[in-house]
Amino acid sequence: MNKKELAEIKKNFTDSSGLFTLNRVAVVYIDPQKNVRCKTNDLYSIIPEEKGNVYMETLSKLFRGSLGKGLIEYSFPNEQYDEGGAQKELYAAVKSKLGDEESVDKLIVRIVNNLAYEAAYTIILGHCSYSIVKRDKNDDDLDSAADEYNFICAAICPANTSDDGLMFDNESNTIQKKANTELIISKEPTDGFFYPVFSDRAPDVNHVMYYTKSPKKPNISFINDVLGCEFVMSAHGEKTTFQAVLNDVVGDELNYTVITAVNDEIRELVTNSKNDTELPCIDKNKMYNILERAGVSNEKLEALPAVFKEKVGDGVLTATNLVENKTKLATPEITVSISQNATDKVRTTVMDGRRCLIIDLEDPAISINGIDTRITGNSI
Repeated sequence: MNKKELAEIKKNFTDSSGLFTLNRVAVVYIDPQKNVRCKTNDLYSIIPEEKGNVYMETLSKLFRGSLGKGLIEYSFPNEQYDEGGAQKELYAAVKSKLGDEESVDKLIVRIVNNLAYEAAYTIILGHCSYSIVKRDKNDDDLDSAADEYNFICAAICPANTSDDGLMFDNESNTIQKKANTELIISKEPTDGFFYPVFSDRAPDVNHVMYYTKSPKKPNISFINDVLGCEFVMSAHGEKTTFQAVLNDVVGDELNYTVITAVNDEIRELVTNSKNDTELPCIDKNKMYNILERAGVSNEKLEALPAVFKEKVGDGVLTATNLVENKTKLATPEITVSISQNATDKVRTTVMDGRRCLIIDLEDPAISINGIDTRITGNSI
């Protein structure tokens, strides 16, 4: 599934779209002891409007992440279509359009038994259909009949009590302390998925899209145990791996100039790919070219293939997960943040035997702690 296809579903995931329908919604409340305390499964059309709007809003948030960060596509291992496998159970739920209670219950049991979640939560399952209007080679809609994309989406929403607080009592005209013991179900899912994915503008039953609210800390138990897929690096993990490759390959040649030049190269790659449907990726060959243009010596670059293979394997790194929008220089006492268009105004040098950071200021006016001042003579 690419950026354009995700944007198409995201745009149409609404009651106001004439191409999209949320057909059925199953809602299950799970207590901290993993007991199913409440379950409903209704046609969306008969759910009261206020409640239905909440379900629609919550499920639509599964499509608001960025590919490669909050949304990661996984392929199923072959065994997941065997009896009891995740793919087989998801496919049965889609085929029944959540109308078969047995297949719905199997999916719920799979989530409850395999999800590492200590607090109470609610599972919101939706069956949706989207009319795929055919397009010509110029990407214009055709008048021919549309195909249909049927899929299910699931949102895991935590349930918590609100903080204790103060309240004003109208009867006694006093302020009193009140503890709210009612469990409030969040409209912000922490995890979720939709299946099958929308690839080449058609259903792809061999892939599932995992959603996480926290790209730096995805729920690995959800990916491995609920969806039956093999966890890959998170966005944060990709950046950490990339930094490890840089350190091992470039070593003592790593300095401000090289680091900012590498970031500029990756930013240019991302910028040039912004209209592409696929995410820009970096394999060992692209990384070699990036480091070479950044000024890394040929001697150092000889180590890149082996290091990349060790750290990344046969995979690639997503460029959008690696680029830095600001350059940050930090010591234990001082932190300097530099915008992307000002990296050339900062230099490192040695003066009188002391290692120094020099910042070129074209304008003598600067701000310190929000107070405007000017550089005059040799002092601020």
